[in-house]
Amino acid sequence: MPPRTVAVLAFDDAQVLDVVGPAEVFYAADALAGGGQYTVQVTSPDGTDVRGGSGLRIGVAAALSQVAGPLDTVVVPGSHAFRRVAADPVVLAALDEGVGRSRRVASVCAGAFLLGSLGVLDGRRATTHWMFLDELAADFPAATVERGPIFVADGPIHTSAGVTAGIDLALALVEADLGPEVAREVARYLVVFMQRPGGQAQFSVRLEARATRSPTIRAVLDAVAADPAGDHRLAALSARAGFSERHLVRVFARETGTTPARYVEQVRVEAARQLLESTELPLAAIARRSGLGSPDALRRAFLRELGIGPHDYRLRFGTTGVRVS
Repeated sequence: MPPRTVAVLAFDDAQVLDVVGPAEVFYAADALAGGGQYTVQVTSPDGTDVRGGSGLRIGVAAALSQVAGPLDTVVVPGSHAFRRVAADPVVLAALDEGVGRSRRVASVCAGAFLLGSLGVLDGRRATTHWMFLDELAADFPAATVERGPIFVADGPIHTSAGVTAGIDLALALVEADLGPEVAREVARYLVVFMQRPGGQAQFSVRLEARATRSPTIRAVLDAVAADPAGDHRLAALSARAGFSERHLVRVFARETGTTPARYVEQVRVEAARQLLESTELPLAAIARRSGLGSPDALRRAFLRELGIGPHDYRLRFGTTGVRVS
């Protein structure tokens, strides 16, 4: 299998970290995996170097259209001047050509507005920097704007929150491509969180789930990921899907490669992991918030899914607690 081509579309006034953050994640993933996984190319609409919003000059390899296809991933950075950029016919034409021959697209921060200008977000869920959520919803009413997640994956279209969230999204894409061990190694190498602490949860379990052709099953997956502590017993999922329990289990396994119960547990364990990494909540509270119910159920689920108990997981992967002023 040839290396996956990752093309980052840079342009004048682009947020520089939106460009180099994801590029460094894919570059590091290729190096740590032994090579042959990714080819990363920073491009521009016409192949000339550009000047980022901070004044830094960004050297590019080629015009996006000159990168030999097919493209695996196109990364679209944001900009403080996103209104102007999203109306620039040269930028939009270059992006449209790249999107048309790529497997997936990932926008960072206000890069979502460029995708929206091409109609790419119509009928899909999306997010952006918290400052621009209302504007995104107003500009593109055919999209469903989500206000909590660090990033949103809807089919081949991935959008992320502000600036450094592009690194979170790139790590999740690496995880989906090469597995969690490689993604963890990249996170350690770059000294970033595999899953950042804070109020905006990300659920890589949902991203890892096998692509489904069924909108009904996709809706079930999204509902579980959006509310891990909700009622996701088989009867409730069956009623939500409009399938009999037996039929739901059969279709779910065919579409995702797992069972509803296993998927629900994986999402709840991931929610508990985020709380263990980023809070000092007692295990009982984490069990309740993640939907696992009790500390005993939390421990059993962690041992099944991760081979480690929640207490030991917190000791290994929790934040340092160091405060800076």
